[in-house]
Amino acid sequence: MLSERIKLKRFFKTNKVLISTILLLMVINGNAYAQDGVAGINEANQKVRSYFDAGTELMYAVGAILGLIGAVKVYQKWNAGDPDTGKVAAAWFGSCVFLVVVATVIKSFFGV
Repeated sequence: MLSERIKLKRFFKTNKVLISTILLLMVINGNAYAQDGVAGINEANQKVRSYFDAGTELMYAVGAILGLIGAVKVYQKWNAGDPDTGKVAAAWFGSCVFLVVVATVIKSFFGV
């Protein structure tokens, strides 16, 4: 164990230039592959922003489908004479309004 340490120290002492050159080349090589991340961030930003139009349209469509389903459910409860028809109607209407408001806020917040 001690002889291995001595051999390692002797190797480093005799090959300082070689070891320094290798480390310098490793640093230079690492810097050559490092690139400015601004271009990648801008590209990702543009791609994500391009999805917002499709996402908001999808949210409007889901809101319309939920509105139709809610209207059918409320109509069934109203015809059955359930006393909580008003609560169910308010819940379905609120969920549809929430989806439309969220889609509009997202669209205006991200400036799409």
